[in-house]
Amino acid sequence: MFETVNPATGEKRPPIEELDEAGIDAALDRAHAAYRTWRRTPIEQRTALLGRIADAFEANKDRLARAATEEMGKTLKSAVAEVEKCVAGFRYYAEAGPDFLKESTVPLKGGRAIATWHPIGPVLAIMPWNFPYWQVVRFLAPTILAGNVGLLKHASITQECGALIEEMVRAGGAPDGLFQNLPIKSGAVEALIGDDRVAAVTLTGSEGAGQKVAEAAGRALKKVVLELGGSDPFIVLPSADLDEAAKVATTARIQNAGQSCICAKRMIVHADVFDAFLDKFSEAMRAAKVGDPMDAGSDIGPLSSFEQRDTVIEQVARAREEGARLLFGAEKPDLPGAYLTPGILLDVDPESDFAKEELFGPVAMVFKADDLDAAIALANDIPFGLGSSIWTNDDGERERLVRDLECGMVAVNQMLASTPEAPFGGIKRSGHGRELGPWGLHEFMNLKAVMLKD
Repeated sequence: MFETVNPATGEKRPPIEELDEAGIDAALDRAHAAYRTWRRTPIEQRTALLGRIADAFEANKDRLARAATEEMGKTLKSAVAEVEKCVAGFRYYAEAGPDFLKESTVPLKGGRAIATWHPIGPVLAIMPWNFPYWQVVRFLAPTILAGNVGLLKHASITQECGALIEEMVRAGGAPDGLFQNLPIKSGAVEALIGDDRVAAVTLTGSEGAGQKVAEAAGRALKKVVLELGGSDPFIVLPSADLDEAAKVATTARIQNAGQSCICAKRMIVHADVFDAFLDKFSEAMRAAKVGDPMDAGSDIGPLSSFEQRDTVIEQVARAREEGARLLFGAEKPDLPGAYLTPGILLDVDPESDFAKEELFGPVAMVFKADDLDAAIALANDIPFGLGSSIWTNDDGERERLVRDLECGMVAVNQMLASTPEAPFGGIKRSGHGRELGPWGLHEFMNLKAVMLKD
């Protein structure tokens, strides 16, 4: 049984029944049967389905958004924006997808090779609560286009969102078994990965969860894509527009109450502009309004759970024990839910245990760097390598940062964000593989070579 609370109020939500072993087995049979048919379905029918699913998401936008807000606390306005992004994702693959599946020819001595793309089977997705729709759509839209089928193990606190996604897919006219939400807990995942009816696995989640899934997939010799944690640097150099940088840094740190793998978490600022940036950044962070996520005037809702809020508070306390200085914030406001005020930490020891962790809440670390070399060294001196945001109007600095930052994504003079068209993913302990664009589509496809004579 899944029993959760609304993090904005602390009130219990209706319990959701857990799927038993017989239910899981039946779901796998449906997925396998659906794949045998769907893999041969013409591309025109696949893209048409994606378009109808997009329509269903759009028609139910407010209902979907409200469910996400009630389950994991994000502001309603951001939940609406997330659903709109899902609509765009489905439509992107519906429109651009056929070009991604075209054959290509390689000339050979005495003949040629044709490279063709083929589906591989049911894909199991293990998804987190922080973007309960978009994280799923990032795997689901290319899965449907590829001719594969999808199985979803959603986070424990976003089970209603998972069920609603399946409802939208069915509303679009998907055949039985094409996509199934499995209300199961983590203990059932290893057996699922090992089951012959599952072809591949994708996970977005914590580093620890990624290790367990990778181990299970490795034993089964199955393809796995991992999008794990991040502690993204936000590098500000003297040529940057400081007003814009401070404004965007605030949004990048507090979006989704700081609960995003690509939130800017470490502000690394050149010594020449450190004080000026800190003043502007502090003012903007202090001005962010914490409150009821249903209120359009709230910038930050509660964290996803009381446990998550307490984890952030404990991390901040440990940082202070290791020598960091809390400039302000990171406090429980006088509100009934799992709220936390935005805050700033200074003087964090880059070699401390805390500095090597992901801080999943609306608290920023601000570091001073003496020069460009120091900024790059500090940015890279963590186990993660997901994304980064760089702020400079100097072409030479931009080229150097793009070349030397150890990460999968770099945003120049803007906030890093995922988009359907561009590859998404990281290196080091942030995982491997890519989502989105043609790259995400091809991750779970068989690139088959057909050898022909002239």
